[in-house]
Amino acid sequence: MSTTGPPHRYTLGVLHGDGIGPEIVPAAVLIADTALEAAGAPPVTWRELPLGLRAIEGLGEATPKSTLAALAETDGWLLGPHDSAAYPEPFRSELNPSGTIRKHFGLYANVRPAKAFEGGNAVVPGTDLVIMRENTEGFYADRNTHLGTGEFMPTPDIAIAMGIITRGACERIAREAFELASRRRKKVTVVHKANVLKLTTGLFRDVCREVALEYPDVTVDDFHIDAMTAHLVRRAHEFDVLVTENMFGDILSDLTGELAGSLGIAPSLNASQDRAMAQAAHGSAPDIAGRDLANPTAMILSTAMLLDWLGTRHQDEALTRAARIVEDGVSATLAQGTGTRDMGGAAGCRRFTEAVAASIGQL
Repeated sequence: MSTTGPPHRYTLGVLHGDGIGPEIVPAAVLIADTALEAAGAPPVTWRELPLGLRAIEGLGEATPKSTLAALAETDGWLLGPHDSAAYPEPFRSELNPSGTIRKHFGLYANVRPAKAFEGGNAVVPGTDLVIMRENTEGFYADRNTHLGTGEFMPTPDIAIAMGIITRGACERIAREAFELASRRRKKVTVVHKANVLKLTTGLFRDVCREVALEYPDVTVDDFHIDAMTAHLVRRAHEFDVLVTENMFGDILSDLTGELAGSLGIAPSLNASQDRAMAQAAHGSAPDIAGRDLANPTAMILSTAMLLDWLGTRHQDEALTRAARIVEDGVSATLAQGTGTRDMGGAAGCRRFTEAVAASIGQL
């Protein structure tokens, strides 16, 4: 799409989810609207859709088919956290809403940044990295088969899970990692366990190395997953883009989120070539739901990632500018000393959101 033509009018889905979702998702929508206006971008049309416990109660499905059909007509969407462990059976034992949506739309790349902000209580100041996590296979039972879960029990005393790694999926996620690194600090670290899982993660490592040959300007190295955790604690600020399979990526992104300041600031984007879903890396936190204690930062920054993804895909400079404005607003708010409880501050969800909106107005 040319930037000289009429501006693209975006429709984005809004899925509040469970727990703190109905608090943090509207906060993200408010900040996105504020940033879009500041960037001179056309307003987004937000389309709220049912999902989670309320959808079970109203429609008899945790992820209604009507919701999936409606999402297919949008440019992207925001997904709040779900509390599938609290769903009644049979919904508790089914694939959760996030997994259902991810599989349905083939969202193979899970992009998880970890950035330390001034005033953000970082364990490792200077952290600014991105974990590129393969999102469709590997060692998680809900991701490695077309049908079923990939787990089975031949007897009540034996449980077996399949871990699947394919060349095609490795090439696809490796290319995403190197493309991203080309726009950042030009370094990719491959994380694997090829000393033990020689065939599976060995294939992952080797394919990533092969793809690296297409990007001579990007430096590449690799580490075993156990060594990587130690390196991150000591020197997370030295890493740029980490690429890995889904289970390792899930674990490492929780670690890097805390190293950067809190899992409450850890954003995430699930994407394919033509679809993207903003989803905070943390869970639904039902223990603090409805008490104005939630940190909306991760959901706000995830939404900024969606705006940036759309802006890049459509060559829409106003949208990419809005994404930068969101991050600048969050950064300025934290630097001024306004943070939620998990960040060592005293602000609630509403107050923090209002402070970010005010910061955007002052930029």
